[in-house]
Amino acid sequence: MNLPTRRNLLQSFTGTALATMLHREAQATANPLAPKIGHHPARAKAVIQIFCPGGLSHVDTWDYKPELAKRQGQPFDPDGKLQFFASKPGNCQGSWWPFRQHGQCGRWISDLFPKLAQRVDDMAFIHSMQSKSALHGPAMFMANSGFILPGFPSMGSWVTYGLGSVSEDLPAFVVLPDPRGLPPGGVINWGAGFLPAIHQGTTLNTDPEQPPIADLFPQKDFAHLKGVSEQSSRAFLQTLNRTHAAGRQENTELAARIAAYELAARLQLSAPEATDLRGETDATKKLYDLEHEDIGPFGRQCLLARRLIERGVRFVQIYCGAENTTAKKVRPNWDSHEDLVRDHGYWGPILDTGAAALLTDLKSRGLLDSTLVICTTEFGRQPAAQGAGKGRDHNPGAFTAWMAGGGIQGGTAYGTTDALGFKAEENPAYCYDLHATALHLLGLNHENLTFYNDGIDRRLTDVHGHVIQEIVT
Repeated sequence: MNLPTRRNLLQSFTGTALATMLHREAQATANPLAPKIGHHPARAKAVIQIFCPGGLSHVDTWDYKPELAKRQGQPFDPDGKLQFFASKPGNCQGSWWPFRQHGQCGRWISDLFPKLAQRVDDMAFIHSMQSKSALHGPAMFMANSGFILPGFPSMGSWVTYGLGSVSEDLPAFVVLPDPRGLPPGGVINWGAGFLPAIHQGTTLNTDPEQPPIADLFPQKDFAHLKGVSEQSSRAFLQTLNRTHAAGRQENTELAARIAAYELAARLQLSAPEATDLRGETDATKKLYDLEHEDIGPFGRQCLLARRLIERGVRFVQIYCGAENTTAKKVRPNWDSHEDLVRDHGYWGPILDTGAAALLTDLKSRGLLDSTLVICTTEFGRQPAAQGAGKGRDHNPGAFTAWMAGGGIQGGTAYGTTDALGFKAEENPAYCYDLHATALHLLGLNHENLTFYNDGIDRRLTDVHGHVIQEIVT
């Protein structure tokens, strides 16, 4: 009997280790959404981003401007030299809602958001946000991808590219549009751009009467293919796909398509379970006010977001508002040109109830510390009335975004606008800085998260951005 030598044992162990490493590498190659390690220890594991399309007015909500109230009714531009996006400036118009101090931090919040005001100690405000465009579409693209032109990867795509997914049965990046329709710019807002296609956002239908994903289930004509027949067909199809892909490893779209089809099969079970709210308590449903005709749909979006991140989804984006069409009873988003009291008065309770419920729910379940919540819009609104009406024009020079959870120091603020809220004054910030901060909290260095495209190492923050340390714990 020949006993193994020490050299043979070492070679065997080395070979086993190498085989294990190669197997793991092959698995990662086979699954482009396999979990990845970041650049440094992360504070947050997942992101829920609330986007308010149309241009939420900072001077009526988060950014207290007593000087603007003092100048109420006075000409904003006595010399007549300024031109806003769609109008000449009218008179100074103070907030339509009074501001009050809240929480231990004493932050000023308007009465439009009484429920969020109770959560102010968990929130950090960036008051000096700016955009490079006053047009909804380009400003939306910039807020989502860092560029005013379409075709660049969205933040959610970059996050899943950098970190992969924890869940094998749900998409890594899920988008919950407003039930009224898509936002300005449409699906490009959550596109993957030049990143592998698997990283684009997956849209879920939040209507409880509809399937969560369109065409997820076979039509009735194909009901006979379910069961054992369906399983064997899937196994055979997977064999064909893997054989075909083996010699085409550079084709990322092919790998993404195969992974998407395999995920779609698993989604037939996982998506209905994730979107089924029957197991939620009556107290939770009441917290999100699901029975309210206007507030309920957004409350459902927020509750679904919590359920998705519980199940390992990495990035969830919620839209509070749809395309900026003209008003019927109210405008379908925050674009309040004609009557801000009417439009913000409608959308305010919707955002207030859903977002406050989300923060409360996450915190009560111990999830807020590991979940970064972001609320933003594409630009702000002007501190002067639009003409002689009750509306406000677009203002790319100043708006407010806020963040909570996931390593954020609650009750803090960064940057300021001028006395009237017209332009960012102290520490002007762009989406680059917000994105850099979010990536940092997720364990990613925004300068090192790159993808080579057309001769350039592209990144979410382009050649800009810094981590806003003032609001990070």
